[in-house]
Amino acid sequence: SPILGNPPQIHIILNIMSPQKLISWNVNGLRAALKKGFESFLDSEQPDVICLQETKISQDLVDSFAFVGYPHAYWNCAEKKGYSGTAIISKTAPLSVQLGLGIEKHDNEGRVITAEFEDYFLVTVYTPNAQNHDENKRPKRLDYRTKEWDVDFLAHCKALEATKPVIFCGDLNVAHKEIDLTNPKPNRKNAGFTEEERARFDAILDAGFVDSFRQLYPDATERYSWWSYRAAARSRNIGWRLDYFCVSEALTPQIDDALILDQVLGSDHCPVSLSLK
Repeated sequence: SPILGNPPQIHIILNIMSPQKLISWNVNGLRAALKKGFESFLDSEQPDVICLQETKISQDLVDSFAFVGYPHAYWNCAEKKGYSGTAIISKTAPLSVQLGLGIEKHDNEGRVITAEFEDYFLVTVYTPNAQNHDENKRPKRLDYRTKEWDVDFLAHCKALEATKPVIFCGDLNVAHKEIDLTNPKPNRKNAGFTEEERARFDAILDAGFVDSFRQLYPDATERYSWWSYRAAARSRNIGWRLDYFCVSEALTPQIDDALILDQVLGSDHCPVSLSLK
């Protein structure tokens, strides 16, 4: 108290208006997920914000969706119907929202939404899959993915970070280390585990972002967020960790927990969460 002559104390804390419980989920079709308990999950978990990828919703349908307790919904839909798409569904209104990266060659598939809150930017992203091998035995979109998309998306996040810290989350379509998938050796040349894709994730970390789950659980094994629908992969836990919350290094002291909610069904991916103090 200045009256008593004590110096003022300065604390760096998250504003009470900034969301503290965040969830990200590739729902592999929101309409399908709604039939498999999505609203019950939302009601049970009560995140402040949920970020969705692969919504597969076209712009003409978004007004038909409403979620109790979540009056603020933002949609980025692909031009191609039934494909890709992202959404941010929030209890509180962001200060601003941007759809896409502002780069025409990237923005026709609805893959990015940026929401600004008081203390950070929250970005949801559905990174392009490098896809199956072409005639040259390389994933078809590998060069686009690693030489164009990954570079421009990281630049977008770093530009935001010049203003305030950044949290980005979603299906990044890469398993970073061998610990992040069941069968690393036979998948080294397959989409999601190529050297090129893994190097681009290295670039994310080198740029100062932190993989929140690995920050807290560096040695955790058999923790995956995606399983093939084939060969009973999920029941056998033959999976990949493809879904992430990455945060600016400045936010790491605020991380309370980062979880993989692998008990939650409804998609070939499971949700992941980030809780802030």
